Amino acid sequence: MRTTTSPASPARSGRRRRAGAAVLGAAALVLAGLGTAAQASAAPATTAKTASSKVTWAATPCATPKHKGDLTCNSFRVTGGTTAFQKERAADTGRTAGVTPKAAAASPTGYGPSDLQDAYGLADAASSNGSGETIAIVDAYDDPNAAADLAKYRSYYGLPACTVASGCFKKVSQTGSTTSLPSADSGWAEEESLDLDMASAVCPNCKILLVEATSASMTNLGKAVNEAVTLGAKFVSNSYGGSESSSDTSYDTSYFKHAGVAITVSAGDEGYGAEYPAASKYVTSVGGTALSTSSNSRGWTEKVWNTSSTEGTGSGCSAYDAKPTWQTDTGCAKRTVSDVSAVADPATGVSVYDSYGVTAGWYTFGGTSASSPIIAAVYALAGTPGSSDYPASYPYAAAGTSALNDVTSGSNGTCSSSASYLCTARSGYDGPTGLGTPEGTDAFTG
Repeated sequence: MRTTTSPASPARSGRRRRAGAAVLGAAALVLAGLGTAAQASAAPATTAKTASSKVTWAATPCATPKHKGDLTCNSFRVTGGTTAFQKERAADTGRTAGVTPKAAAASPTGYGPSDLQDAYGLADAASSNGSGETIAIVDAYDDPNAAADLAKYRSYYGLPACTVASGCFKKVSQTGSTTSLPSADSGWAEEESLDLDMASAVCPNCKILLVEATSASMTNLGKAVNEAVTLGAKFVSNSYGGSESSSDTSYDTSYFKHAGVAITVSAGDEGYGAEYPAASKYVTSVGGTALSTSSNSRGWTEKVWNTSSTEGTGSGCSAYDAKPTWQTDTGCAKRTVSDVSAVADPATGVSVYDSYGVTAGWYTFGGTSASSPIIAAVYALAGTPGSSDYPASYPYAAAGTSALNDVTSGSNGTCSSSASYLCTARSGYDGPTGLGTPEGTDAFTG
């Protein structure tokens, strides 16, 4: 059993909760001597100068494998248009939606910490929980600017500093070295900035461990997972994946079978179809949604993220991995992807600060690379897992309760009519969004 639990935030107006979080963030900036930078969740939008508000994006470079057999990241960077964040700011301020983010922006154009915490009922937990917990981020290659970019993100939003000097942030290789790091790669650096910022946004009081694999092979990434656990992380996020293979069950045992550790993995960005390691029976596979504000009691609404037949959240049946005992759907004889979900649609994307290999500044990202670290951070807010538990089972104990936001609309492709839930959202469990998205931390505790 877990050592701590945190109740979900009381039901209240989402817009009211966001406003309060924005004020607190702005106050923190003033106290920190950063009063000249507007806090993103309260900042007015700049008048748009483009004729179209349609959001466009491109896969980050790490989504293309460097070598045959490499796994790839699951992220997209917005290249143009008006994001959901900008539209909301325009609605709040009465001003036309903001700058087209074709390059680095001077201020955020995607959702920030207060938005994510509010959307998932985490504001109270994020304020009081997470101290002493470590979230590990596993990626390939080195981001030389990781610590500096993380500092920019956290400072802007008024989050507690998390530095190497304080012991809050640590970057190591897959062997645990802090000095002998992999070669730098600007594409994977974008991914690392996204992952670090999402962990920070949801669990500001958590420590962060970045473990950089020598390459994007399953062997090296798997060794990085093992190193993260060896160094004490109880929450490990993996925002990458690739085609399934007959070796996956051996990879399960070698790299992902860690009792007492919550391991999250992106479900993939290519629509219907399972990928690995999201299909591992020892991990929480995390699907993706489109997240928008709403006039409902929650203040937000979500649907399956899907933009084309080849782009959207992953889901489906594993060809190799056995079904875990806690998963009881009947459409897959083996493991079903996903378990839970969080925001991933680039059009409703998240704010990230990045500077390595790009113009330093603010970018908006999407993909299930965003949803995996978000869910890892929710697990961290919920407390240390039981030492013999596989925390992927925890949300299933909360199925159908108010601890999860059931996502009931949208699809990510075409699947068998006899098991349409594998690609189409419905009430209860479905493949694209799993059991739903967090509403507080109760679904993520044993």
